[in-house]
Amino acid sequence: MKVNNVTFAHCVGLKSQLPEPGLPEFAFVGRSNVGKSSLLNRLINRKKLARTSGQPGKTQTLNFYLVNDALYLVDLPGYGYAKVSKAAQNKWRVLLEHYLSQRLSLTGVALVVDSRHSPSALDVQMFEWLQYYNRPLFVIATKVDKLSRRQFSESIKNLQAAYNSVVIPFSSTSGLGREEVWRQISVAGAMGEGRPNA
Repeated sequence: MKVNNVTFAHCVGLKSQLPEPGLPEFAFVGRSNVGKSSLLNRLINRKKLARTSGQPGKTQTLNFYLVNDALYLVDLPGYGYAKVSKAAQNKWRVLLEHYLSQRLSLTGVALVVDSRHSPSALDVQMFEWLQYYNRPLFVIATKVDKLSRRQFSESIKNLQAAYNSVVIPFSSTSGLGREEVWRQISVAGAMGEGRPNA
């Protein structure tokens, strides 16, 4: 996928702040500090447009990135970080549930997981919840560059068994998996008529 231009379009902290549905949107959801922002930066070939942080729970809003004036990539708040206040967790939960279950222009979702860890109960729960709402869905396993060859094979095999889904190994360092992620976004319909464009 050739990315010609990207702009940070919307920052949404409340349901009332969501823009009117229009262009297709593709969302990325995952546990806090799983590497969603680094993933997005690699996808759009920008170093710092999506803000990264070593501090879990940093992303507290839905961040919309307009790509090629044709679609939005949406970075969702990370879940499962206990040190965030209960009030903040509940606020995120309400916003996430509303967006993922009711957003008309949302064409698909990627569940982002850390390849170095076994599937958590929260990750599996999120995956099943997304399946319930019948969103086009696949899994991205980040940080695979930190695994040995043997660990890589075992991790992907275990993740595929846990989710019974497409699992794309991804490295924000090397770019491994970038074109396949774009292909899956296209298949989900976010890039028009479901035709691959990667």
